[in-house]
Amino acid sequence: MTDLPLISVVVPVYRVEKYLDHCIRSIAEQTYPNLEILLVDDGSPDGSGGICDRWAEADSRIRVFHKQNAGAGAARNTALDAATGELIAFVDSDDYLHPNMYAHLYGLMKDGVDIAECVIGITENDDLPMDDGTEAEILVCDTEDALRLHIQDEMFCQTPPNKLYRRSCVGDIRFPEGNLIDDEFFTYQVLGNAKKLAHSSACMYAYRQQPGSAMHKPYSLRRLQGLDAKLQRLACFEERFPGLVGEAKADLLLTCLGAMQGCLRSLSGEEMEAARKKLKTVLDQITPLEIPEGVSTKRKLLLTLAQRNLELTGKILNFLIDIHLLS
Repeated sequence: MTDLPLISVVVPVYRVEKYLDHCIRSIAEQTYPNLEILLVDDGSPDGSGGICDRWAEADSRIRVFHKQNAGAGAARNTALDAATGELIAFVDSDDYLHPNMYAHLYGLMKDGVDIAECVIGITENDDLPMDDGTEAEILVCDTEDALRLHIQDEMFCQTPPNKLYRRSCVGDIRFPEGNLIDDEFFTYQVLGNAKKLAHSSACMYAYRQQPGSAMHKPYSLRRLQGLDAKLQRLACFEERFPGLVGEAKADLLLTCLGAMQGCLRSLSGEEMEAARKKLKTVLDQITPLEIPEGVSTKRKLLLTLAQRNLELTGKILNFLIDIHLLS
């Protein structure tokens, strides 16, 4: 028996039979002993569901849910609804963890911290060098400072799996279902419910980068769902964190610019017209924009040009990238 709080580890599973054993093993072999591992087979057409079942037979901490395919958001929601832990964690089923990750993150939560996170390392292999956390630098933030770093995409970023959450912060917040984009709708809400957050410089989560993932495919209209997430975030900040509104608007404008660049490269005809209409709708809600203080000269220039003509600015940036003057 242990007095440590139970961590519910949520793992959506789909078409990952090549990597799934390594992922589950990295969770099962955590030095933190009090876990329940919730594997959600999202109608996977390969052998992933059978791998889940074999692990459940071998380890009583593992529960498996088999469901019709509905996407990662729905799979995570299934596990969240079934979770019984005081703490919540997420793992993507082709990734893997340092054995000490949850012990390290829980150690950061003993002084009233609601959410603790580590650094993500990007890899294509099974042996990413990682840290055990013993020499990590720790930054503790209040809600608004953490959300500012979130906007800047420096720490407390939108990815859920490198974090450990108190269940009270997640509450009844769930992922959108059927979306290509879902993390962006979830993370800012949960961060906003935390009073104290901790960031560790230790790299303890290995994100396996695969060429076939959604974010590596040509730009599509569904990618514009990210704009809806940031519009919802902006509305939340206007109500709860007014000091962050200017930075959130500036970030959304730069996101529109990045989306325009992607659309110009990948879309044409009716799809491009739909993208133009969507982007104009967003721009009408955030411009004219007063550029926040402290913005770099480069960002200030981009924000100024994007407000004047988003599509032309996107074309110029794509041209500069093509001739290798920008990366």
